Amino acid sequence: MLYHLLYPLHTVFIGFNVFKYITFRAIYATILALLITLMLGPWFIEKMANLRLKERINGHTPETHRGKSGTPTMGGLLIVGAMVFSTLLWADLFNVYVWLGLAVLVSYALLGFIDDYVKTVKGNMRGLPGRLRLLVEFAVAAAVGVALTSTPGFDDSITIPFFKHIHLDLGVFYIPFVMVVIVGTANAVNLTDGLDGLAIGPCTIAAATYILFAYVTGNFKAAGYLQVQFIPGIGELSIFLGALVGAGMGFLWYNSYPAQVFMGDVGSLSLGGILGCVAVMTKQEMLLLIVGGIFFMEVISVILQVGFFKFTNGKRIFKMAPIHHHFELKGWPEPKIIVRFWIISIFLAMVAISTLKLR
Repeated sequence: MLYHLLYPLHTVFIGFNVFKYITFRAIYATILALLITLMLGPWFIEKMANLRLKERINGHTPETHRGKSGTPTMGGLLIVGAMVFSTLLWADLFNVYVWLGLAVLVSYALLGFIDDYVKTVKGNMRGLPGRLRLLVEFAVAAAVGVALTSTPGFDDSITIPFFKHIHLDLGVFYIPFVMVVIVGTANAVNLTDGLDGLAIGPCTIAAATYILFAYVTGNFKAAGYLQVQFIPGIGELSIFLGALVGAGMGFLWYNSYPAQVFMGDVGSLSLGGILGCVAVMTKQEMLLLIVGGIFFMEVISVILQVGFFKFTNGKRIFKMAPIHHHFELKGWPEPKIIVRFWIISIFLAMVAISTLKLR
Protein backbone atom coordinates (compact mmCIF):
# COMPACT_ATOMS: atom_id res chain seq x y z
CA MET A 1 0.00 0.00 0.00
CA LEU A 2 2.78 2.44 0.93
CA TYR A 3 4.51 1.56 -2.34
CA HIS A 4 1.49 2.74 -4.31
CA LEU A 5 0.82 5.78 -2.11
CA LEU A 6 4.30 7.15 -1.56
CA TYR A 7 6.54 6.03 -4.42
CA PRO A 8 4.67 8.17 -7.02
CA LEU A 9 5.58 11.20 -4.89
CA HIS A 10 9.28 10.75 -5.67
CA THR A 11 8.83 13.26 -8.49
CA VAL A 12 7.98 15.84 -5.81
CA PHE A 13 10.49 14.75 -3.16
CA ILE A 14 13.38 12.49 -4.12
CA GLY A 15 13.35 10.84 -0.67
CA PHE A 16 10.25 8.85 -1.60
CA ASN A 17 12.36 7.03 -4.20
CA VAL A 18 13.40 4.54 -1.49
CA PHE A 19 9.97 2.90 -1.76
CA LYS A 20 10.99 1.62 -5.18
CA TYR A 21 13.60 -0.68 -3.67
CA ILE A 22 12.63 -4.18 -2.62
CA THR A 23 15.45 -4.32 -0.07
CA PHE A 24 14.15 -1.23 1.74
CA ARG A 25 10.58 -2.48 1.87
CA ALA A 26 11.63 -6.01 2.89
CA ILE A 27 13.61 -4.63 5.84
CA TYR A 28 10.70 -2.55 7.10
CA ALA A 29 8.18 -5.34 6.51
CA THR A 30 10.40 -7.47 8.77
CA ILE A 31 10.63 -4.76 11.43
CA LEU A 32 6.91 -4.05 11.39
CA ALA A 33 5.92 -7.73 11.70
CA LEU A 34 8.43 -8.13 14.54
CA LEU A 35 7.03 -5.13 16.43
CA ILE A 36 3.43 -6.27 15.95
CA THR A 37 4.08 -9.73 17.43
CA LEU A 38 6.21 -8.36 20.27
CA MET A 39 3.69 -5.70 21.28
CA LEU A 40 0.53 -7.77 20.85
CA GLY A 41 2.05 -10.96 22.29
CA PRO A 42 1.10 -10.45 25.97
CA TRP A 43 -2.44 -9.35 25.08
CA PHE A 44 -2.86 -12.27 22.67
CA ILE A 45 -1.62 -14.86 25.19
CA GLU A 46 -3.97 -13.54 27.85
CA LYS A 47 -6.86 -13.55 25.36
CA MET A 48 -6.26 -17.17 24.38
CA ALA A 49 -6.07 -18.15 28.04
CA ASN A 50 -9.35 -16.38 28.83
CA LEU A 51 -11.03 -18.10 25.88
CA ARG A 52 -9.67 -21.42 27.20
CA LEU A 53 -7.90 -22.11 23.95
CA LYS A 54 -5.20 -24.17 25.62
CA GLU A 55 -3.03 -27.08 24.61
CA ARG A 56 -4.23 -30.56 25.45
CA ILE A 57 -1.46 -33.12 25.63
CA ASN A 58 -2.24 -36.55 24.16
CA GLY A 59 -0.65 -39.86 25.00
CA HIS A 60 1.76 -39.83 22.05
CA THR A 61 4.38 -37.61 23.69
CA PRO A 62 6.93 -38.19 26.50
CA GLU A 63 5.73 -37.87 30.10
CA THR A 64 7.74 -34.65 30.48
CA HIS A 65 5.18 -32.94 28.21
CA ARG A 66 2.40 -33.26 30.78
CA GLY A 67 3.47 -29.93 32.24
CA LYS A 68 2.79 -28.21 28.92
CA SER A 69 -0.91 -28.97 29.14
CA GLY A 70 -2.91 -25.79 29.61
CA THR A 71 -0.48 -23.54 27.73
CA PRO A 72 -2.37 -21.12 25.44
CA THR A 73 -2.28 -22.19 21.80
CA MET A 74 -3.26 -20.91 18.34
CA GLY A 75 -0.33 -18.49 18.41
CA GLY A 76 -0.20 -18.92 14.66
CA LEU A 77 -3.04 -16.41 14.47
CA LEU A 78 -0.66 -13.74 15.76
CA ILE A 79 2.00 -14.73 13.22
CA VAL A 80 -0.43 -14.79 10.30
CA GLY A 81 -2.05 -11.49 11.31
CA ALA A 82 1.32 -9.73 11.55
CA MET A 83 2.42 -11.17 8.20
CA VAL A 84 -0.75 -10.19 6.36
CA PHE A 85 -0.77 -6.63 7.73
CA SER A 86 2.92 -6.05 7.09
CA THR A 87 2.79 -7.54 3.58
CA LEU A 88 -0.24 -5.48 2.56
CA LEU A 89 1.44 -2.33 3.85
CA TRP A 90 4.83 -2.75 2.17
CA ALA A 91 4.39 -4.99 -0.89
CA ASP A 92 3.35 -4.22 -4.46
CA LEU A 93 -0.34 -5.16 -4.34
CA PHE A 94 -0.46 -5.77 -8.10
CA ASN A 95 2.02 -8.63 -7.83
CA VAL A 96 0.46 -12.05 -8.48
CA TYR A 97 3.10 -13.95 -6.49
CA VAL A 98 2.40 -11.94 -3.34
CA TRP A 99 -1.30 -12.70 -3.59
CA LEU A 100 -0.68 -16.40 -4.18
CA GLY A 101 1.51 -16.49 -1.06
CA LEU A 102 -1.15 -14.70 0.97
CA ALA A 103 -3.84 -17.05 -0.36
CA VAL A 104 -1.91 -20.14 0.78
CA LEU A 105 -1.08 -18.51 4.12
CA VAL A 106 -4.68 -17.59 4.94
CA SER A 107 -6.33 -20.75 3.59
CA TYR A 108 -3.96 -23.12 5.42
CA ALA A 109 -4.26 -20.97 8.55
CA LEU A 110 -8.05 -21.27 8.38
CA LEU A 111 -7.79 -25.03 8.01
CA GLY A 112 -5.38 -25.20 10.95
CA PHE A 113 -7.65 -22.97 13.02
CA ILE A 114 -10.61 -25.30 12.51
CA ASP A 115 -8.40 -28.26 13.42
CA ASP A 116 -7.19 -26.51 16.59
CA TYR A 117 -10.76 -25.49 17.47
CA VAL A 118 -11.96 -29.08 17.24
CA LYS A 119 -9.11 -30.20 19.49
CA THR A 120 -9.29 -27.48 22.14
CA VAL A 121 -12.95 -26.49 22.30
CA LYS A 122 -14.67 -29.66 21.15
CA GLY A 123 -12.22 -31.90 23.01
CA ASN A 124 -11.59 -34.18 20.04
CA MET A 125 -7.83 -34.79 20.22
CA ARG A 126 -7.76 -36.20 16.70
CA GLY A 127 -8.96 -32.91 15.24
CA LEU A 128 -10.37 -32.88 11.72
CA PRO A 129 -10.48 -36.21 9.88
CA GLY A 130 -7.10 -36.71 8.21
CA ARG A 131 -8.55 -37.37 4.77
CA LEU A 132 -10.66 -34.22 4.87
CA ARG A 133 -7.69 -32.10 5.92
CA LEU A 134 -5.49 -33.54 3.17
CA LEU A 135 -8.24 -33.04 0.60
CA VAL A 136 -8.43 -29.32 1.40
CA GLU A 137 -4.64 -28.99 1.45
CA PHE A 138 -4.28 -30.65 -1.95
CA ALA A 139 -7.13 -28.59 -3.42
CA VAL A 140 -5.48 -25.31 -2.39
CA ALA A 141 -2.10 -26.50 -3.68
CA ALA A 142 -3.67 -27.56 -6.99
CA ALA A 143 -5.21 -24.09 -7.37
CA VAL A 144 -1.75 -22.57 -6.84
CA GLY A 145 -0.30 -24.85 -9.52
CA VAL A 146 -2.98 -23.87 -12.01
CA ALA A 147 -2.52 -20.17 -11.23
CA LEU A 148 1.25 -20.38 -11.67
CA THR A 149 1.09 -22.19 -15.01
CA SER A 150 -1.33 -19.49 -16.20
CA THR A 151 1.01 -16.67 -15.20
CA PRO A 152 3.05 -15.07 -18.04
CA GLY A 153 6.78 -15.63 -17.60
CA PHE A 154 6.35 -18.74 -15.45
CA ASP A 155 6.94 -22.21 -16.91
CA ASP A 156 6.46 -25.77 -15.68
CA SER A 157 10.11 -26.70 -15.34
CA ILE A 158 12.11 -27.33 -12.16
CA THR A 159 15.78 -26.76 -11.46
CA ILE A 160 18.30 -29.06 -9.79
CA PRO A 161 20.68 -27.60 -7.17
CA PHE A 162 24.37 -27.54 -8.11
CA PHE A 163 23.58 -28.02 -11.84
CA LYS A 164 23.05 -24.84 -13.87
CA HIS A 165 22.04 -26.40 -17.18
CA ILE A 166 19.59 -29.02 -15.93
CA HIS A 167 15.94 -27.95 -16.11
CA LEU A 168 13.34 -30.69 -15.99
CA ASP A 169 10.13 -29.92 -17.89
CA LEU A 170 7.41 -31.81 -16.03
CA GLY A 171 4.56 -30.95 -18.39
CA VAL A 172 1.27 -32.45 -17.16
CA PHE A 173 3.00 -33.67 -14.00
CA TYR A 174 3.91 -30.16 -12.87
CA ILE A 175 0.70 -29.43 -10.97
CA PRO A 176 0.79 -32.76 -9.07
CA PHE A 177 4.43 -31.96 -8.26
CA VAL A 178 3.41 -28.54 -6.87
CA MET A 179 0.73 -30.23 -4.77
CA VAL A 180 3.21 -32.69 -3.25
CA VAL A 181 5.74 -29.95 -2.45
CA ILE A 182 3.27 -27.62 -0.74
CA VAL A 183 1.27 -30.26 1.15
CA GLY A 184 4.39 -32.23 2.07
CA THR A 185 6.13 -29.17 3.51
CA ALA A 186 3.03 -28.06 5.42
CA ASN A 187 2.73 -31.42 7.16
CA ALA A 188 6.49 -31.71 7.71
CA VAL A 189 6.48 -28.43 9.67
CA ASN A 190 3.39 -29.63 11.52
CA LEU A 191 5.24 -32.77 12.64
CA THR A 192 8.24 -30.71 13.75
CA ASP A 193 6.16 -28.50 16.02
CA GLY A 194 6.59 -30.64 19.12
CA LEU A 195 9.02 -28.70 21.32
CA ASP A 196 9.16 -25.06 22.42
CA GLY A 197 10.52 -23.03 19.51
CA LEU A 198 11.54 -26.10 17.53
CA ALA A 199 9.42 -25.35 14.45
CA ILE A 200 9.45 -21.54 14.36
CA GLY A 201 13.25 -21.40 14.48
CA PRO A 202 13.91 -23.43 11.30
CA CYS A 203 10.89 -21.77 9.62
CA THR A 204 12.42 -18.34 10.21
CA ILE A 205 15.84 -19.51 9.00
CA ALA A 206 14.33 -21.06 5.86
CA ALA A 207 12.33 -17.90 5.14
CA ALA A 208 15.44 -15.74 5.51
CA THR A 209 17.25 -18.03 3.06
CA TYR A 210 14.47 -17.79 0.50
CA ILE A 211 14.48 -13.99 0.77
CA LEU A 212 17.86 -14.13 -0.95
CA PHE A 213 16.67 -16.57 -3.62
CA ALA A 214 13.52 -14.57 -4.31
CA TYR A 215 15.51 -11.36 -4.68
CA VAL A 216 18.13 -12.92 -6.97
CA THR A 217 15.52 -14.71 -9.10
CA GLY A 218 13.59 -11.47 -9.59
CA ASN A 219 16.64 -9.35 -10.45
CA PHE A 220 17.63 -9.65 -14.11
CA LYS A 221 21.31 -8.80 -13.60
CA ALA A 222 21.77 -10.91 -10.46
CA ALA A 223 19.96 -13.88 -12.02
CA GLY A 224 22.13 -13.66 -15.11
CA TYR A 225 25.36 -13.40 -13.13
CA LEU A 226 24.50 -16.30 -10.82
CA GLN A 227 22.94 -18.32 -13.65
CA VAL A 228 19.54 -18.85 -12.06
CA GLN A 229 16.26 -18.64 -13.92
CA PHE A 230 14.96 -15.07 -14.06
CA ILE A 231 11.27 -14.69 -13.15
CA PRO A 232 9.87 -11.15 -13.52
CA GLY A 233 8.15 -9.88 -10.37
CA ILE A 234 9.20 -12.74 -8.09
CA GLY A 235 11.50 -10.43 -6.11
CA GLU A 236 8.43 -8.96 -4.41
CA LEU A 237 8.22 -12.19 -2.40
CA SER A 238 11.16 -10.84 -0.40
CA ILE A 239 8.72 -8.48 1.36
CA PHE A 240 6.34 -11.36 2.11
CA LEU A 241 9.17 -13.52 3.44
CA GLY A 242 10.58 -10.61 5.41
CA ALA A 243 7.24 -10.36 7.18
CA LEU A 244 7.52 -14.07 8.01
CA VAL A 245 11.02 -13.59 9.46
CA GLY A 246 9.88 -10.65 11.58
CA ALA A 247 6.73 -12.35 12.81
CA GLY A 248 8.70 -15.54 13.47
CA MET A 249 11.29 -13.75 15.59
CA GLY A 250 8.60 -11.90 17.51
CA PHE A 251 6.67 -15.09 18.15
CA LEU A 252 9.84 -16.89 19.25
CA TRP A 253 10.16 -14.32 22.05
CA TYR A 254 7.12 -15.95 23.66
CA ASN A 255 7.47 -19.46 22.24
CA SER A 256 11.05 -20.07 23.42
CA TYR A 257 11.55 -22.52 26.27
CA PRO A 258 9.55 -22.56 28.49
CA ALA A 259 6.86 -21.54 26.03
CA GLN A 260 4.16 -19.06 27.01
CA VAL A 261 2.19 -19.89 23.87
CA PHE A 262 2.15 -22.56 21.14
CA MET A 263 1.55 -21.83 17.46
CA GLY A 264 -0.89 -24.72 16.96
CA ASP A 265 -1.85 -26.15 13.59
CA VAL A 266 -3.01 -22.69 12.52
CA GLY A 267 0.64 -21.70 12.57
CA SER A 268 2.51 -24.84 11.56
CA LEU A 269 0.29 -25.69 8.57
CA SER A 270 0.26 -22.13 7.22
CA LEU A 271 4.00 -21.53 7.63
CA GLY A 272 4.86 -24.91 6.11
CA GLY A 273 2.43 -24.29 3.27
CA ILE A 274 3.95 -20.96 2.30
CA LEU A 275 7.51 -22.29 2.52
CA GLY A 276 6.53 -24.96 0.01
CA CYS A 277 4.69 -22.38 -2.11
CA VAL A 278 7.64 -19.97 -2.13
CA ALA A 279 10.02 -22.80 -3.04
CA VAL A 280 7.83 -23.55 -6.06
CA MET A 281 7.44 -19.91 -7.12
CA THR A 282 11.20 -19.21 -6.94
CA LYS A 283 11.99 -22.41 -8.88
CA GLN A 284 13.99 -23.73 -5.92
CA GLU A 285 11.72 -26.66 -5.03
CA MET A 286 14.47 -29.27 -4.78
CA LEU A 287 16.59 -26.90 -2.69
CA LEU A 288 13.87 -27.08 -0.03
CA LEU A 289 15.14 -30.56 0.82
CA ILE A 290 18.34 -28.86 2.01
CA VAL A 291 16.93 -25.64 3.48
CA GLY A 292 14.15 -27.52 5.26
CA GLY A 293 16.29 -30.53 6.10
CA ILE A 294 15.12 -30.54 9.72
CA PHE A 295 11.48 -30.83 8.65
CA PHE A 296 12.12 -33.71 6.30
CA MET A 297 14.32 -35.48 8.82
CA GLU A 298 11.31 -35.46 11.14
CA VAL A 299 9.06 -36.86 8.41
CA ILE A 300 11.53 -39.59 7.48
CA SER A 301 11.88 -40.61 11.13
CA VAL A 302 8.12 -41.15 11.34
CA ILE A 303 8.00 -43.09 8.06
CA LEU A 304 10.88 -45.33 9.13
CA GLN A 305 9.42 -45.88 12.57
CA VAL A 306 5.96 -46.84 11.32
CA GLY A 307 7.30 -49.00 8.48
CA PHE A 308 9.79 -50.85 10.68
CA PHE A 309 7.16 -51.32 13.40
CA LYS A 310 4.76 -52.98 10.95
CA PHE A 311 7.44 -55.00 9.17
CA THR A 312 8.95 -56.42 12.39
CA ASN A 313 5.67 -56.86 14.29
CA GLY A 314 6.32 -54.32 17.02
CA LYS A 315 10.03 -53.46 16.99
CA ARG A 316 11.18 -49.83 16.83
CA ILE A 317 14.11 -47.94 15.37
CA PHE A 318 13.68 -44.91 17.61
CA LYS A 319 12.46 -44.70 21.18
CA MET A 320 9.68 -42.46 19.86
CA ALA A 321 8.97 -40.57 16.63
CA PRO A 322 9.22 -37.83 15.40
CA ILE A 323 12.92 -37.94 16.11
CA HIS A 324 13.01 -35.00 18.55
CA HIS A 325 11.06 -37.19 20.99
CA HIS A 326 13.73 -39.89 20.57
CA PHE A 327 16.38 -37.50 21.87
CA GLU A 328 14.10 -36.47 24.74
CA LEU A 329 13.76 -40.08 25.85
CA LYS A 330 17.53 -40.48 25.59
CA GLY A 331 17.79 -37.85 28.30
CA TRP A 332 18.68 -34.76 26.29
CA PRO A 333 17.25 -31.58 27.90
CA GLU A 334 14.62 -29.93 25.72
CA PRO A 335 16.57 -26.65 25.23
CA LYS A 336 19.62 -28.62 24.04
CA ILE A 337 17.57 -30.45 21.38
CA ILE A 338 16.02 -27.20 20.19
CA VAL A 339 19.27 -25.24 19.91
CA ARG A 340 21.08 -28.10 18.20
CA PHE A 341 18.29 -28.39 15.63
CA TRP A 342 18.58 -24.63 15.04
CA ILE A 343 22.33 -25.00 14.50
CA ILE A 344 21.69 -27.73 11.93
CA SER A 345 19.14 -25.47 10.21
CA ILE A 346 21.65 -22.62 9.96
CA PHE A 347 24.28 -24.99 8.56
CA LEU A 348 21.84 -26.31 5.95
CA ALA A 349 20.84 -22.75 5.02
CA MET A 350 24.49 -21.91 4.35
CA VAL A 351 24.86 -25.01 2.19
CA ALA A 352 21.76 -23.98 0.23
CA ILE A 353 23.08 -20.45 -0.31
CA SER A 354 26.38 -21.86 -1.53
CA THR A 355 24.54 -23.47 -4.46
CA LEU A 356 24.21 -19.99 -5.98
CA LYS A 357 27.91 -20.20 -6.86
CA LEU A 358 28.26 -23.96 -7.20
CA ARG A 359 26.49 -24.21 -10.53
